[in-house]
Amino acid sequence: MLLNGHETFGWGTIILHWMIALLILGLIVLGFIMVRPDIDPELQFSLYQWHKSFGMTVLALSVIRVIWWLTNRHPASVKGLSPLEARSASAVHLLLLAMTIAVPLAGWAVASTSTLGIPTLVFNRVLVPHLPLRPSAEAEAFWTTTHALLAYGMGGLVVLHMVAAFHHEFIRRDGVLSRMIRGSLGKR
Repeated sequence: MLLNGHETFGWGTIILHWMIALLILGLIVLGFIMVRPDIDPELQFSLYQWHKSFGMTVLALSVIRVIWWLTNRHPASVKGLSPLEARSASAVHLLLLAMTIAVPLAGWAVASTSTLGIPTLVFNRVLVPHLPLRPSAEAEAFWTTTHALLAYGMGGLVVLHMVAAFHHEFIRRDGVLSRMIRGSLGKR
């Protein structure tokens, strides 16, 4: 089933969730590698271009994910959650969704304010115009810091999200993780 059900996630949600999750994981790893001081400059340039390409991909998929989220039903929370747990889960999901847009936008702002003026060519094919921001060293430093802080914040939310999913799956055994993998409630 493509669409979400009353208690289950549909394949549309599941595919978008895991594509974005894997891309974000790759972007985090790539982000740490590309800023190493001992890296070959030519390789570093290439890694920055890949980082921008995958970041733009996350942005595009996240916009689709937001539209999907706004136009699709939301499965009910699993039984047994307290009202605080249900509200906390919703808040973390909304923050993660917002971060999947905010982090790439901040990265796009870094590229747009750079005084180097290097174009963003997604996968060396599609030219993405810079945002209408004035290039300057100060603006680039601001957006670089903002991008990094947002990325670290998103990383913290991802860890919290994963810990909660594993807790529900392996300790509470209520099938939370199963329904994001198989699309079924998966109660044991």
